[in-house]
Amino acid sequence: IPILHRASAMAKWPLSLYASPWTAPAWMKSNEDVRGKGMLKGQAGDKYHKTWANYFIKFLDEYAKHNVTFWAVTAQNEPSTALLAHPQFPTVAFTAAQQRDFVVRDLGPALARSSHSTRLIIMDDLHVYLPAWAKVVLSNATAARYVAGIGVHWYLDSIVPSSCSLEATHKLFPDHFLLYTEACSG
Repeated sequence: IPILHRASAMAKWPLSLYASPWTAPAWMKSNEDVRGKGMLKGQAGDKYHKTWANYFIKFLDEYAKHNVTFWAVTAQNEPSTALLAHPQFPTVAFTAAQQRDFVVRDLGPALARSSHSTRLIIMDDLHVYLPAWAKVVLSNATAARYVAGIGVHWYLDSIVPSSCSLEATHKLFPDHFLLYTEACSG
């Protein structure tokens, strides 16, 4: 928080911060571990999903107490990773359909009821999942109303040109922004 305050004080324009969760608490996950191949227990609309959505609001509330506001949150960082591999890092697995249902029944309504004007970003994963992921989530009118944009990771750009997936997604959903949310080298 002090670093964010310093950065904000030095910036010529207000900072547009976004937050992206890595994992839910172990007790909420199917594998009972913050790491690895686990999903939220149960199904969208149940106590686990509603509680996880409320964690987002509590996070925003606590930062707001320190005059730090977030422009956006993502529904999950790399939701496909635990579906495809056995990672040893903190993650929660979601399919596109599970993320859609979480947005429709839990996270979207929780954000809408909150005092925060924070936007919601879906996917936050590799661009190779586009436009398929966006079609599953944003073809649902309720989800589309809650979602402002799509988070994209630039890995594999040298193998699969991002222009194909991003352009196709933009043509299908021109009212939802596309934002590179993660990138690194190595």
